[in-house]
Amino acid sequence: MKTDTFICGHNLLILKRLPDARIDAVVTDPPYGLKFMGKAWDHDVPKAALWRQVLRVLKPGGHLLSFFGTRTYHRGVCAIEDAGFEIRDMIEWVYAQGFPKSLNLPGGIGTGLKPSHEPIVLARKPLEGTVAGNVLKHGTGGMNVDGCRIGDAKRWPANLIHDGSPEVLACFPQAGKESAARYFYCAKASRAERDAGCEKMEAKQIYNCDNSWGGLEIFGTTDGGRSPARNNHATVKPLALMRYLCRLITPPGGLVLDPFCGSGSTCVAAMQEGFSWLGIDRDAHSIEIAEARMAHWRAERGD
Repeated sequence: MKTDTFICGHNLLILKRLPDARIDAVVTDPPYGLKFMGKAWDHDVPKAALWRQVLRVLKPGGHLLSFFGTRTYHRGVCAIEDAGFEIRDMIEWVYAQGFPKSLNLPGGIGTGLKPSHEPIVLARKPLEGTVAGNVLKHGTGGMNVDGCRIGDAKRWPANLIHDGSPEVLACFPQAGKESAARYFYCAKASRAERDAGCEKMEAKQIYNCDNSWGGLEIFGTTDGGRSPARNNHATVKPLALMRYLCRLITPPGGLVLDPFCGSGSTCVAAMQEGFSWLGIDRDAHSIEIAEARMAHWRAERGD
């Protein structure tokens, strides 16, 4: 099995070709089933058949972290559980940015709340024997607590991640920043993260880095087609967040799989953390962006 590579194709078919129990951790951001912007790829959450293949390629005790939308989290988690995973916890990623998908009616009436969090399911493939025995045999089964301790006080990693914004810190009224600092935080994906390594691409409707609609943007060049262009994937996650999640559940020298890799954030994060990686996506344009980003960040690292 070739690693440190992106594969363009249907993830279920590709997963079926992978060997049993070779993956150490899975970190992914699949479709939420919200019919996002009318996109066909977001018509539903992944089914149990996909997660059964993910379960098969994971080592015993290997962990899965998967984002879902607040409205469809239950459907995604039930499919993961039905596939044979143990549901261990839910991590909340809380942020201030985002805009409401609401129909505004007269009299200050609306139909939706502003999204400010995304749930991440933490699941684990069943162990072989005890946790200690499984870790000794496969390297999987536990989490990297010491490597993910929070702040100067080195607090135990919690199931809450926030973006450090004043709006979010205001939700901790009793102790303010001191209380909020107990949790890992990272901002939304920055413009620099979205731009990094992306070559000239055709004009597309894209999102700005603050997730507001950016309209039509032309990727002009002045140097023979080598100017950086925007990462126009619609659901980019920040690298700091993805690095933390990879580090939390991947053993040293482990292999991270993302079967919905999009523009490659999980894979870049895994590479930056010193892990091997494998990314799968059926959209050739997303794979093109992911490969450009990976080349950029490898060059930044001096590879």
